[in-house]
Parts: sequence; C-alpha cells; structure tokens
Amino acid sequence: MRRRTAFSLLVYATIAWSGFSPAQDAPMVQRKVVVRVAPSYPELASKGNIHGTVKLIVLIASDGRVKTTKIVGGNPVLVKAAVEAVEKWRFEAGPEPTKEQIEVNFDPH
Repeated sequence: MRRRTAFSLLVYATIAWSGFSPAQDAPMVQRKVVVRVAPSYPELASKGNIHGTVKLIVLIASDGRVKTTKIVGGNPVLVKAAVEAVEKWRFEAGPEPTKEQIEVNFDPH
C-alpha cells in the first residue's frame, strides 16, 4: 500500500553563493513561484521511512523557467525527486536571470 506523503516547500533568497560558474553569476533575488510541481515521494524512501530536506540553488531565466539546478544538500534518495519537480516550476518573469535557494521537505507522515 502506498502512503500519502506530506511535504512542504520553502523558497527563500540568500545573500551569496559561489557554486555557479561566472557565466551564471546572477543575483540572488526572491521571485514569486507561478507554477509549483509537488515532488513524488520515492518508493525506496517510503519503504525505508526516509525523510528530510533537499536544498537546491536554481538559476531562473528571465522568462521564469528553471535553467539549471545545483544540489546543495540532502539525502541522495530524495534528491532526484526534488530536482525533477523543481525543474518543472515556473517563476514570475524578470528583467534578468536570478538565483534562488529552494528547500524541498519530505515527510512520510
């Protein structure tokens, strides 16, 4: 039997991070999420009662699409599901590309 999962997403801006190449040196500015796709809870995580937070830095194009993702931390079992979901997100359009730090929380209860 597959359990329903609860998750919460927290999007916030941070002041500095140097993990992207200079070509991707966009400012860290919080942009409104227009389309938010919920991650699917991995079967292995469900069976193993694995929970936790995946932290990502995403580069958002001026049209609001996620261009790249950089994994900052989190359980490897949960990372793929978080990245796949966040890559489908859409943000409000902006005058230039920006970076956001995103946390995706997985809780099996």
